[in-house]
Parts: sequence; structure tokens; C-alpha cells
Amino acid sequence: MKPSKHKAVLNDTICAISTPFGNGAIAIIRLSGPETFAICNTIFVQNKETIDFNNTLSHTLHYGKLFMEDQVLLDEVVIGIFRNPHSYTGEDIAEISCHGSIYIQEQLMQLLIRKGARAAKPGEFTLRAFLNGKMDLAQAEAVADLIASESSSAHKLAISQVKGGFSKDIRQLRTELLEFSSLLELELDFSEEEVEFANREKLTALLTRIRIKIDYLLASYSFGNVLKRGIPVTIIGKPNVGKSTLLNILLNEDKAIVSEIPGTTRDTIEDKIIINGICFRFIDTAGLRETTDKIETMGVERTYEKINEASIILYMFDLTESNVNDIKNSLQEIKKLSGNEEVKIILIANKIDLLVETPKSFKELSNFDTVYISAKRKENIHLITEKLIKTVKETNMQFDGNIVTNAHHYDVLTKSLQEIDETLNGMKQQQSNDLLAINIRSALHYLGEITGDITTEDILDQIFGKFCIGK
Repeated sequence: MKPSKHKAVLNDTICAISTPFGNGAIAIIRLSGPETFAICNTIFVQNKETIDFNNTLSHTLHYGKLFMEDQVLLDEVVIGIFRNPHSYTGEDIAEISCHGSIYIQEQLMQLLIRKGARAAKPGEFTLRAFLNGKMDLAQAEAVADLIASESSSAHKLAISQVKGGFSKDIRQLRTELLEFSSLLELELDFSEEEVEFANREKLTALLTRIRIKIDYLLASYSFGNVLKRGIPVTIIGKPNVGKSTLLNILLNEDKAIVSEIPGTTRDTIEDKIIINGICFRFIDTAGLRETTDKIETMGVERTYEKINEASIILYMFDLTESNVNDIKNSLQEIKKLSGNEEVKIILIANKIDLLVETPKSFKELSNFDTVYISAKRKENIHLITEKLIKTVKETNMQFDGNIVTNAHHYDVLTKSLQEIDETLNGMKQQQSNDLLAINIRSALHYLGEITGDITTEDILDQIFGKFCIGK
């Protein structure tokens, strides 16, 4: 591989504000690179004396005053020192904790740049950590997920990948495949002698095992992706059955307008809430009915779109006005609209407060997940959240290993699976070794893109360009 332009810039020093923009109690400005300590030496005074950070211990904190070039005091700060290679980036790092004034932050950044540092690009600190071997590419990408995690489930997924569990699985598959690839390449060198170094039965068994593993990882993506971003739960039903009331109760705020007039909700309304560490994205929709109103028609069309996107559907109906056959027909229609036979549908039978007892005909719904509630009185709402948690846990049990949450990983795993299938088909058709070797090389290439054993400038720019500045 050609020398990386990224590696070429590792001899300079970068700086960035690592805390969110705005006023706060403190802000942290981070420096990384060979001139880090030399720059700090010129601006920091401790107990009226300058300090030589080149001779201080790593992982130590130093309290003192920070001065501009004209010896005007800018702030009292704490500087944390981290020596290479025992730092986040693998380089010398200083983290300056100053007061959170926007003015102080801006002045300090300008001062560091005048002293020889360069403003860091998005994700450049983590990019340097990758290039210096502090983490592989999958771990580096998981750092962004860790920062963005909004729930304990998303945090757990990100932490697992930062620790390298996913990378370990991929690297093990790649190592085994690489061993067989080298044997095939060796056979090509002795093609005239017609010797066989790579046992075809063992190679078939290995490719089949790798295929099963990749298939599992690809299947986990849809679940892992929604778990990371918030599980979409769409509330649907006919007008005026209590959908907006239910949404407001679940979110514990008046998010949607509630009215006895049918068709009040004309657009989708959504918000997130965390229940037992799992992020759910609840979506209230326009009532399902035929209408000549243009705006309401658009709302119904968007309802159909949200049904298609949902991982879980709460189908709500009015117990006092519904019959079992209508509900069964609605369920069949919903499954067609969702395009997913596996979509989880939970029936929400509302307005139990208006009934003395549940109609006998509704006993036929015992085969479905059904919750009987009174949205008006807020009765049995906890049963809905319990059903949601149970549904997620049951799905999670199907994926007890590493889960794919990254679109880039899904893409390259899909491509590697295609190459594995091509190799297996080629072996059945007794294709020549050089054709088999081409497919295996391609599979190795795609697997290597996940861990960073194979990289290109475009891949690195695309991945780290999505990071926040200062990370």
C-alpha cells in the first residue's frame, strides 16, 4: 500500500476544544504531537516559576496560571500530561482544563496556534490513535458510537466494540482464511507438478463456517442499528381511538394534540424515551381511514411509510366500537404494508373504562399479544412498556454474540459473503486455483477493511470525517 498522507502529517502538533461549544464551568483544550510540551512550557507558570513539561512524569496534573505573549494573565488552569506511547493517540498529549468562557476558549486556541500548533480536523485525535496502533479501525469507529450513545443498550454495544470483541472475531476469520489463501498461492507456484497443499475438504468446511458467521453478523445489523438509534415503535389505528393520548402518556408530556374530533393528527409525531436502558422512538400517526381531505390524505400516506419503518407496531382499537373480524383483517393489511412478516404487532385494546366486562368474542385475540387499557384513566399502561421490553429482550437473545451496528461494516461483510459464495461455487465447479485465489483475496480484502488491516485514504476520510472535532 502507498504511504498514507495521514501518516505524513504525524510530525505536526494539533489542538482542539474537546468539550461541547458554549459557556460552562470548565472547558478542555487538547494538544497532541511532538511539540505539545514545548508549547505548554511557553505559556504556563506554576508557583511563579516556569515548568519544563519535558521532564515531568506522565499521567500527572499541574495547577498554575496561563499567560498570553504580553504576559497578560488569561486564566488559571490545570494541565494533564500524558507521555507517548501511553496516551490516547500514542503521542505526547496535554489536556488543558480552563474556565468555560467562550472568550477564554477562543483566546487559548488562537494562542496555541500562534505557538505552532494546528487546529485539528474532525476525528483527527482518534485517527492518530489508529495510525499509531492504539486501536484498530473497528474500535476507532466504535468511539463515535460511544460518544453518541443515548441509552445503556447503545452504550453496551459501543463499549463491546471499543474493547475489540468484534475485531477479534473478524481477525480470527481472516487469519484462518489467509492461511488457506497462502497454500493456494503456493499451489500456483507449483502448478506444473500438480501438487495440492490446500486440502479442499478442510477449505470447504472453513468457508462454510465463515459463511455462517458472516450471515449471523449481517442478520444482527437490523436489530443492532435500531438498538443504537432508538427502536421505532409506530402507534396506528383508526381515528379517535386514543393514539395521541397514549403517546402523551408514554412520553409523559403533551406532545400531541388530543381532541374528540376525528382526524386531529394529520402528520406523524415522534419522540424518544428510554425505558429500562433501551431507547424507543415512539411515532404517533394519522388515523387510518378513507378521506377526501388533501392534508389528511397526506397524513395517512405518511402513516403507511411509518408502518414500513417500524420494528414494533402498536395497533390501537376502541373496544366499544370494534369487532374481532375487523381487527384480524386490519392485522393482515398491516403485515402487507410493513413488508415484513416478522414485524412485532402488539394489540392495544383501549377504553376498558367504558365496559363492564370484555366481550366474549374478544377471547379469540388470546393468540395475539393484546393489552387492555384505559388511556383516559392511564390504566395498565405499564403492561405496554413491559411488552416492549420483553420483545426487545427476546430479539436480543437471538444475537448473543457480537452485533453489527455500523453501515460500513454491513457493506463490506455483504461483499465478503459474496466472495465466499463465489469461492464455494467455484470449488463445486472445479474452477482453476487462480480463479479461487482471486475470490479469496477479495474476501480477505473486505474483512481487512473492517479492522484496518486494509485501508485507503477515502475510507479513512469518510470514517473520521464524521467525528466531532476534538475526538
